[in-house]
Amino acid sequence: MDTAAPTDPFAVATLDDLARLYDPPRELVLKKVAARLEARSRAFIAASPFVLLATQGPGGVHCTPRGDAPGFVAVLDDQTLALPDRRGNNRLDALRDIVANPEVALLFLVPGAGETLRVNGRARITADPALCARFVVNGKPPTTVVLVTVRELYMQCAKAIMRSRLWAEQARPAALPSMGELLAAHTGGMVEPATHDRESPARLRETMY
Repeated sequence: MDTAAPTDPFAVATLDDLARLYDPPRELVLKKVAARLEARSRAFIAASPFVLLATQGPGGVHCTPRGDAPGFVAVLDDQTLALPDRRGNNRLDALRDIVANPEVALLFLVPGAGETLRVNGRARITADPALCARFVVNGKPPTTVVLVTVRELYMQCAKAIMRSRLWAEQARPAALPSMGELLAAHTGGMVEPATHDRESPARLRETMY
């Protein structure tokens, strides 16, 4: 009996295969990557109560949810984020991965906002008592804090959140920086914020699928 896996004639296995299927990205998409946590990014992170942490180690790839009151991830300086490790099930999948491989990715979400903030960098774990004390909640400090040195960050547009209707009944926080403001900050002014935000709803609807 032949148990070999069937061959997929439509398999996408090379970069050339991908290039034949997709249009090239716009210049703005390529240049929207920033390398530091400027004021607009800090404001977005301060408003976020939830972040997904992606790691990879000897056991494979893990993506773990982290959440607390908005601003629970602290910006220590233009290049450094501090993520307290709250009480969990002690599997320590993400922490074990970081010990083996410091490369991490984070995805910040804000209820009511379609945009998400993506951060890539290198992480390390510390049990520094003074730093842990900064994150005390209900008298309990985290056991450790994950420090992420930011290599790159950029905004992801609202299409995925809009398609999923994840925040359908949730209002966008009024003080949250807009996508246009964040793009302008990350690209050195390639977009005019008010114009981008005014034109964005129609553009997103037209390119949703």
